[in-house]
Formats: sequence, structure tokens, C-alpha cells
Amino acid sequence: MKHGPELGFDDDGRPVLITRAALPYEQEHRARVRKYLTIMAFRVPALIFAALAYGAWHNGWISLAIIAVSIPLPWVAVLIANDRPPRKAEEPRRYPDAPRHPPMFSGTEHPQLEPGVGQPEAPEPPGSPAN
Repeated sequence: MKHGPELGFDDDGRPVLITRAALPYEQEHRARVRKYLTIMAFRVPALIFAALAYGAWHNGWISLAIIAVSIPLPWVAVLIANDRPPRKAEEPRRYPDAPRHPPMFSGTEHPQLEPGVGQPEAPEPPGSPAN
């Protein structure tokens, strides 16, 4: 089989990527897990460092500052790990130019029944004088 640029292969015989397809889900997931683990890897050493700092300087404020910096790390790690790649401009919008909610009050008058027209007659209570 002949290989060449016209057939979509490079000089080494490997196929050339000709699409702008996104990364496979497995690779994207692996990258997000690595980001999460990298950020969370700073949490335990920060707590240990806070204990060592207190032992070395006997200053609780330094230890509390180190702990305070480590408190939002799980939240930040989850936000970064759950972030999806940005949308591309050519990606179709799912809800094009539609109002997000129908209006609560349309502003138009709705027809109303006039009293006594088209309404069933109310039954007379028992014991009332009949005609």
C-alpha cells in the first residue's frame, strides 16, 4: 500500500490527525484525576508542616495560617477536577434564542364567564321551600 500525504499518512507511515476531535474521555478523565491528586497532595504535608512549625517556633499563628491555607484545597481540587474543557465556537447551542421561562403574566385579558351564563344551577339546600 502506498503511503503519502494524499492518503493521510506521514513519512513514518503513521496516520495524520485530520480532525479537531476532542481528547478521548479516558485521557481527559486521567488528566483531571492527576490535577485533583496534585492539589490534594499538598493538604497532608501542609498539616504536617503546621505541626513542625509550631514545634520549631512555638507560634500558633504561623501554624493556624498554614492550616487556613490548606482548608480550601479540597474545594479547589474538586472544582478544578470537575471542570470541562471550554466550549468551542462551532459547538451548537442546545437552546437557541428561546426564552428561558415563559412569561408569568401575558398581559392579555382572558375571557371570563358572566354571572349566571353557562354555569350549572346550584342545588337547593334540603328543607328549603320548593315552588
